[in-house]
Amino acid sequence: MTSPVTGYQRSLRLRDAALVVIGGIIGGGIFLNPGIAAQRTESGLALLLMWVGAGVLTLIGALCYAELGARRPHAGGSYVYLREAFGPLAGFLFGWTMLLVIYSGSSAAVATIFASYAAAVFGLPAGMATPLAMGALAMVAVINVFGLKFGVQMQNLFTLLKLLAVAVLVVCGLFLAGVGSGTPWLAVDPARSDVGFMSAALPVLFAYSGFTYLNNLAGEVREPQRTLPRALLLGMLGVITAYALVNVAYLAVLGHDGLAHSRTPAADVMNKVFGSAGAKLIAVGIAISTFGFCNITLVSGARVLQVMGADGLFFASVGRLHPRHHTPNLALLLLVGWSILLVLSGSYGQLLDYATFGDWLACAVGVGTLFWYRRRQQGDVPFRVPGYPLLPLIFIATIGLVVVQSLRTSLVNTGMGLLIMAAGIPVYLIWRRLFSPVRP
Repeated sequence: MTSPVTGYQRSLRLRDAALVVIGGIIGGGIFLNPGIAAQRTESGLALLLMWVGAGVLTLIGALCYAELGARRPHAGGSYVYLREAFGPLAGFLFGWTMLLVIYSGSSAAVATIFASYAAAVFGLPAGMATPLAMGALAMVAVINVFGLKFGVQMQNLFTLLKLLAVAVLVVCGLFLAGVGSGTPWLAVDPARSDVGFMSAALPVLFAYSGFTYLNNLAGEVREPQRTLPRALLLGMLGVITAYALVNVAYLAVLGHDGLAHSRTPAADVMNKVFGSAGAKLIAVGIAISTFGFCNITLVSGARVLQVMGADGLFFASVGRLHPRHHTPNLALLLLVGWSILLVLSGSYGQLLDYATFGDWLACAVGVGTLFWYRRRQQGDVPFRVPGYPLLPLIFIATIGLVVVQSLRTSLVNTGMGLLIMAAGIPVYLIWRRLFSPVRP
């Protein structure tokens, strides 16, 4: 069993924790991916069902993680659950993939999206995108190395601003541009009457990923056994509502075919209402949203690396907290530094493709640990997943279908993702041989 990591200060309240859930999910996906999903669905109705259905699936996963967090209210999240249930190798493979591609690749990719929109807002040349992306990632480190309190205040501000951007987009789409347009946005699109429904799941699920980040920060949540379940539930309900309304706004303005042909649906909607000024306004909102996503991803990932170091599965120096600020500064700087290298390499997008499915695969395996905890821990738990074992089984089975679909439609990318994970096995064996043995 992993020893609980002490030294963190429990300062996150319910409001803070719920905003972490929202901020960790809403990044750039809802502003970009609906067009891709529209290409892979046959109608506006099918598109909305996909977004709502994926939201319900994510809510099921969040409820499972709420029970896991209530059982193990400590920093580390999925890493802790996998290590305890399936052994140190499983925990190491999660941390290995998280460091190399899942969290770092996501941060690098989204930081580049931030840079492209920030450059557009300020009229900067395209060549400034890479320095801006690197600067954004470095800024995340600066914000968070001096303690969680200031970092949380900034994150709350970013999340509230991104919710404001979503609200502006919905109002403009539904009550300004969409009124009286007569666009049959729920009807079947003849050009896409034979597309597969499951292929749309990947870009939609990517937009919902990140609901597990709060569990990584569980060591800093006040009254975690009560706060974690409530924050996950409130945050997920807010995200599902926001995503559904945004897609309705897109369809009301652009129609299903127009959305399928749009690479920047949010900008297209705002441009129709306010012209170029509207497109620039939503670009500001997207830049804020993507920066906030990077902040949550890197901060939560640093907690995983720190716990790994404390457990002997990573460098011991990474496992130490700053004596004054109680933050895993070295772990944060390591994760930020690797993300910056991915930006410089230009390979972050490909790495992200390799590991996008891996994030959800890890979520499914994490939910699977719930069965182990139910057998091993029979005492009272403040929160239990309703509908157990049916709901966890539905989540695991559905993610399994998505993984199989990924293998069928994108064998190279999915296979490379599996190879990256598998490459961690010899690294783990070498680590155990050369460095201090892992604690049982």
